[in-house]
Amino acid sequence: MANFNTLVVQPLLGARDSLQAVDWQRIKERFAAYAAWLQSQPDPTAVHEAVRNLEQLARYVRDLMLLANNFVAFRDFYDRSKSATFQVGTLYLDTRSCDLCVAVNDAAKHTALASLARICLVYVDCTRGADKMSVAAAMTAGDSDQLMVGRNGVFYDRKGLDWNATITKIVDHPISLRQAFWSPYKRLARLVSEQLQKMAASKAKASEERMGSLATNVVGKAAVPAAAPQPKPAAMPAPFDVARFAGIFAAIGLAVGALGTALASVLGGLFALKWWQMPIALLGLLLLVSGPAVVMAWFKLRSRNLGPILDANGWAINARARINIPFGTSLTKLAVLPAHAQRSLTDPYAEKSNHGLLLVALLLLAAALAAWKWGWLAF
Repeated sequence: MANFNTLVVQPLLGARDSLQAVDWQRIKERFAAYAAWLQSQPDPTAVHEAVRNLEQLARYVRDLMLLANNFVAFRDFYDRSKSATFQVGTLYLDTRSCDLCVAVNDAAKHTALASLARICLVYVDCTRGADKMSVAAAMTAGDSDQLMVGRNGVFYDRKGLDWNATITKIVDHPISLRQAFWSPYKRLARLVSEQLQKMAASKAKASEERMGSLATNVVGKAAVPAAAPQPKPAAMPAPFDVARFAGIFAAIGLAVGALGTALASVLGGLFALKWWQMPIALLGLLLLVSGPAVVMAWFKLRSRNLGPILDANGWAINARARINIPFGTSLTKLAVLPAHAQRSLTDPYAEKSNHGLLLVALLLLAAALAAWKWGWLAF
């Protein structure tokens, strides 16, 4: 009541000790206009709802086209001057930069569906201080010879911040036609190298076992006391089996002869051609070896699809966002020398070359070919 007297009665009626009915009526008349104004105001709840609707409309006007270009038409993705909203940055790894990088929460779960995209994916764990995240990067150019779990790279996010990246998983798919062309020869070279390494390892192990056995026998003989009983006489070695070794040498001779005959027949057929037919024959041999791998890779590269990668992240993609060979190549940039830069090919620690021996071998081969061509030598 004291506040009512101070704030209302005294300003309107002056100081007084009591309030009569006539005075109360005068106060009500003075506040009638304010009461009418309050009653004319809309419902606050409705006002707040209208403000929220207006905000949503403003956001739709601003972002609806951006949403359609990234979730429906993928215009920003196919426009190489822009980056789609799902592209979280660029991964620099193995002398290349990968622009198609998406964030993933669970690499194992993501792989189950993303592998259907037929894109070579490299999953990396990125760390920056205490912050961590996982990224799946698409490799669409180059080869996968040096891609392996544990290799490190650098990831730059959309804000330009750099992260330490480490490969944790690789989904292997064809990357390029060049890789498919050389893949049969690389597999053959790898197989030969592995077999030679296994053979060398087995020979080294057998040699070590023989040396260890010899050392054990020598030490054992030196440690035998004078009163020790005489050892049993060693068993007589088996007699030399001439027929057995003759069979082995005959088998080796047959194998070498078969290889020589096959090589001679191939060279004879090749040299029987005219000079302009030889490159065509070599090209046909290359196509025979590499052709199937290239054809299979071509079909797989043409069927690459972005949809499974986004579906694995929880999106609902209806469109088949194809990634053909030229567009896929543009998503991964290979390292090149800067302008006006030159390579230094001088190696102070280079091994001695065998160019002289190679030249002699080429001269002998040319002489043999000339002798065969002129009828002096017959295969």
